[in-house]
Amino acid sequence: MNLDNIPTIKGATHPTKRLGRGEGSGHGKTSGKGHKGQKARSGGGIRIGFEGGQMPLYRKLPRRGFNNYNFKKTFQLVNVGQLEKVEGDTINRESLVAAGLVRDNAEPVKVLGDGELSKAFTFDVDKVSASAKSKIEAAGGKIVDAVAEKVSAASAASAASA
Repeated sequence: MNLDNIPTIKGATHPTKRLGRGEGSGHGKTSGKGHKGQKARSGGGIRIGFEGGQMPLYRKLPRRGFNNYNFKKTFQLVNVGQLEKVEGDTINRESLVAAGLVRDNAEPVKVLGDGELSKAFTFDVDKVSASAKSKIEAAGGKIVDAVAEKVSAASAASAASA
């Protein structure tokens, strides 16, 4: 059985409404649009919230609340259960892209703790969840804290220049 030979159930389809094809059809002459006016024209109609030129309600009321959408940090997520297919002993952006687990873009990578991990990997990613961290350490792996290394390198450089 294919999708093209499944019979249609009675009442599932309706005949198309043929407009402007004679008064006997019930939808002749003005095709159900009445006489003249903006809504009878081609492409006619008004936008949502338009109140005929009067100041619309959505502009009368004050805006409330806060939205952090533009500043939200989004991550590419990888679970520890998916990491068995990664070649090598280091998990970083390049190895995850090669394994097809993340896209090669600017979004940071976060490892989550769903699944089981049997190999001991060295992780050099942007973020690791607490559950993933415990599973990585239980499997004998270690996590390189890239952010802490950058900060310590910067502080060492500033101390050397001072």
